[in-house]
Parts: sequence; C-alpha cells; structure tokens
Amino acid sequence: MPAERHTLYDWFAASATGHPDQPALEIGDTELTYTELARLVDTLAAHLLRHLDGEPPRRVGLLAARTAVAYAGYLAIQRLGAAVVPLGPSFPAERNAGIARAAQLDAVLADGTAENTGRFDAPTLTLTDPELLRLTAPPLPAIRPARPEDLAYILFTSGSTGVPKGVPIQHRNICAYLTHVVPRCVAGPGARFSQTFDLTFDPSVHDMFTAWGSGATLVVPTRDDLLSPVRFVNRHALTHWNSVPSVISIAKRFRALRPGSMPTLRSSMFCGEPLTLQQAEAWQQAAPLSQVENAYGPTELTVTCTAYRLPPDRSDWPAPANGTVPIGTPHEGVQLLLHEGELCVRGPQRFPGYLDPANNTDRFLAPDGSPYDPTTALTDAHWYRTGDGVARAGEDAPLVHLGRGDQQVQVHGYRVELTEVEAALRALPGVMDAAVLPRTTPGGTELTAAYTGTPGTEDGLRTALRDRLPGYMVPATLTGLDALPLNRNGKVDRAALGELLGIPGHPA
Repeated sequence: MPAERHTLYDWFAASATGHPDQPALEIGDTELTYTELARLVDTLAAHLLRHLDGEPPRRVGLLAARTAVAYAGYLAIQRLGAAVVPLGPSFPAERNAGIARAAQLDAVLADGTAENTGRFDAPTLTLTDPELLRLTAPPLPAIRPARPEDLAYILFTSGSTGVPKGVPIQHRNICAYLTHVVPRCVAGPGARFSQTFDLTFDPSVHDMFTAWGSGATLVVPTRDDLLSPVRFVNRHALTHWNSVPSVISIAKRFRALRPGSMPTLRSSMFCGEPLTLQQAEAWQQAAPLSQVENAYGPTELTVTCTAYRLPPDRSDWPAPANGTVPIGTPHEGVQLLLHEGELCVRGPQRFPGYLDPANNTDRFLAPDGSPYDPTTALTDAHWYRTGDGVARAGEDAPLVHLGRGDQQVQVHGYRVELTEVEAALRALPGVMDAAVLPRTTPGGTELTAAYTGTPGTEDGLRTALRDRLPGYMVPATLTGLDALPLNRNGKVDRAALGELLGIPGHPA
C-alpha cells in the first residue's frame, strides 16, 4: 500500500493533489473539480466542527442521498477523522433513531431529503445543496488524523434477532480492499464511474473511492436514471459500471439491452446477488468493449473479497450447473477456508467484530478451524463464517456460490434476514404468527409473507410495516391463513408454505 494512503480520506486527498483540475463529482447540473470538492469538504468539516463547539466527533450519522451534501459530507466526516454512519433517508424514523443510538453518534449531518427525519439524541446539522455551495467557515484547524486501526464507517445490516447489526470497518480494512481493486479498475483522469448504490450499502464505498482513488469522475444518477441504465450510461459517457445484477433483468424487460448499445463502457462489475450466465451474456453483448466481472463478499469482509472476470470470448466461459457466474478467487491477502461446505474468510479485509459483541457468537471459527469461544478475545487469525455454501469444479477452478443454509436472502443486493421481517409482522396488532419466503421474479428477488390472526386489511398491514422496516424489506404480497403449515417438529414447514403461496420447490 502506498505510504500516503493509510486512511480512506487519503485516497481522495492523493487525487486532489495529483489531479486538481480534473472533475471529481457530477450531480445533475453541478460539476466539481477535485480542488473545488476538496475546498468544499474543508469548509463543511470546519462548519460541522464549529456546530460541535470545536470538539472533534468520533462517529457522525449521514442522513443524505444523491446530493452534494451526501458526498461532500462523507468526505468531511472522514476529514475530521471520524467514522461515517450512513442513515437511510427512506428508512422509518425509528429505525434510523435506533441505529443512531446503537452507534452512539456524536452528530448527524443531513441534507433535508429524508421522508421521516425523526429526532436524534445527537446534534443535527441540516444543509441543502444550495446552502452547502454558499457555505463559508473559518479555516479548518489542525485535526488528529485517523489511524489505520480507527473506524472508517459503520454499516447496519438486517439482524436475525429482529434488530439491525452494526458492522464496523476499519481504515486498514478498506485500504487493503482499495489497494487491490483500484489497479484492477485500470482507470485515471477521464474515466467516468457510476454511483448506483445507496450509502447504506457498502458497494457505494467502492463506487466513490475507486473513482476518487483513480483521479476519475463519480457520476451520480437520479432515481429515474436507475430505471434506465443504458440511457444513463450513454448520456454521461460512462466508462465504469457497478450495480446489482437485477439491473440487467430490468433493462432486458424494457428491451433496452440491444447489442452494442453501451459502447463507452470499459469495465462492468456486478455484486450483491448472484449473476447468471444469461444476464452476463446480455450485458456483454450490449457493452462489447467492457470487461464483465462478478464480485462476492458480505459487508463484514469489506465490500467484496473474491471476484471472477469473464473471458472476452463467450466460448471460454465456465458453465456451472446452477447457471451462475463463478465468484472467482480471493483478493490479495484474503484467505479462504471451506468448513463443512461453508466459506470462512480471514485476512486484512475482515472486520474486527460486530459493534455489539453478542452478535459475534456463532459467526467465527478459531484460528485452527474449531468452534470460536466468545469469551476469548477475537484476533485477526479468527475465521469469519459467511454462511454461504461454495464449491469448486476442480482444484484450480474458481469458486461457485451454491446458496445459503439459513434464512438470509438478498433483495436487490440488500441483505435481509427473513426472521427480522417475521418479527416485525408478529409485532403488529392482530397478527398471531407469520412466515416470510423469497420469491424469484424477472426483476430479482422479492419477499412474500403469510400470517395468521385478524390484523385488518393487506394495505393496512403494509402501511404498518413501512413504519418499521425499509421499503426493500416490506413483502410484496401478504396472505392471511387460518394456520401456518408445520412439520413434525412443530416448526413452519417452508416447503409446504411455498406450495400454498405458489412458490413450488421452495426448500424447507
């Protein structure tokens, strides 16, 4: 790793020094060069510090999305040596408030776009983009820089206990990741990167800092742009793309993926959910000059930890029995262990353990592969248990993802514990019991739920769930039953329930 890049902010700062006049950020009609963005970041950092009476924060919530405040804010928090804790502008207010409490925020920076702002115990600074661009502040005083072992960001993922889990990522984790992937992007000034992921989802860190770590331009789409990826790519002459594979299915459904329809793309990465060979072929035909790469990794392993780049010639592609593109080989320094078919990982990208140590139980193995004793200290030598089943077709063949053996699914790239959705349903007045299953659709995975009791109308149930869960966790269909089917052990028979809900072949 270059000596000057020990923290996440260092990757941006190096490009601001080396490519000051190159465009760093495009949002709508606003374009900022690296010099302009760096100046704005320092001004915002100084303003935030003054808002906190000069006391440098440790953790700052960022309640913002697809605005200049969001991106300048992310960098300003890093500039202050603090950890970013993204909050969801579309999340229910109580969910954001719960995340803020669990993260013990010192401040919240908001852009005013949240549907339900709610109240936070920490001081809150709200700025619109026009206010940000007019902002003035005294020079930023000397700040103790973050250290490699300090936290760069904390993301909260769906929790099997019904409560989101905090996943802290250290600067050394994300810098190890960027040291591997930035050269793979083969980018520099003039390259143009998409930013399709919400800040609450860790591939957004890849989007921002592979662009800014290369001296390239980060181009931010609107929500409407995300529904028309081909048009967005061509309108902005993008060279680098990153999204969930379901974007391909949406584009195919609208018949937008015509051969050669994205001639400017040179690199395309997909992550967050399985990439099928059919999806990859459709994208490659539409972007014939682009590499197509499938990347894999849970949040705990810092964005992605393995990747597979498809050969340019379709005849050289592998053909796994499950019809998906392999997840490939590990990033530099990442070590893999197959434990009874489950992928376990350690190395410089592995997170230091959950924010709540109680969540570490059953999620790690000891260095020798034996069960982890949660009463002992967690070290870098411990293996993280991903919960994902993998296999190889041969000794030197790339890894293929086989699915999971628990109740965790991916919905448009977001990790969802079905038990958290079920807990939210059971907490509603009138609901006696509930079970949730995934359903595969042309647009990706969606959730469908069954419940017992007399809670009222389906619309009323859905509205109540939206007050508790992010939109992607709210089931698309809700079906009332007299009773949930049970197996001989008295547990929900998910295979039988799948048949009742029209999802044949769903595993038990």
